[in-house]
Amino acid sequence: MREEQSDEELLRAVARGDRAAFDALYQRNAGWLAARLRRRCDDPGLAAEVLQDCFLLAWRSARSFDSRGNAAAWLWTIASRRLIDAHRRRGARVRSSGEPAESALVADSAESEVMDRTLAPELAAAIRLLSPELRAVLQATALDGRTVRETSALLGIPEGTVKTRMRKARRMLKEALA
Repeated sequence: MREEQSDEELLRAVARGDRAAFDALYQRNAGWLAARLRRRCDDPGLAAEVLQDCFLLAWRSARSFDSRGNAAAWLWTIASRRLIDAHRRRGARVRSSGEPAESALVADSAESEVMDRTLAPELAAAIRLLSPELRAVLQATALDGRTVRETSALLGIPEGTVKTRMRKARRMLKEALA
């Protein structure tokens, strides 16, 4: 029966305290969430911790899920925010360890860490100059490989806005790299 239920239906059941629905939701989504987290974080232990934290929060806040929304986008939003928070906490521990601020290797966010490791330095610097709105669309589409529809659901903005921001981000990157 659980295999026939959508993730959205499972989340509604989780909101009612259904443990079996939660287990099914976890089994269906943990793999892809873990893979995405590992792509953004080179610490497997931290990625695993964030995954567990994500599902704990999903269990606790399933009632807040808007049933008109996309469950996968909702889960990814939780996971990506938790990863950013974990990186910030790690950065705060490094800063408070007594090391000089300039020697502390502290990432502003998980996205910055990934960009620094995987992109050419010029491109990473150009992306950091974009507004947060443009960076979010670029991250979701170009770096995470989401469709316009998925990006729209994830960011809670219309599909036309996603397309407009993507065009603007590309134009700005082209100018910055020229």
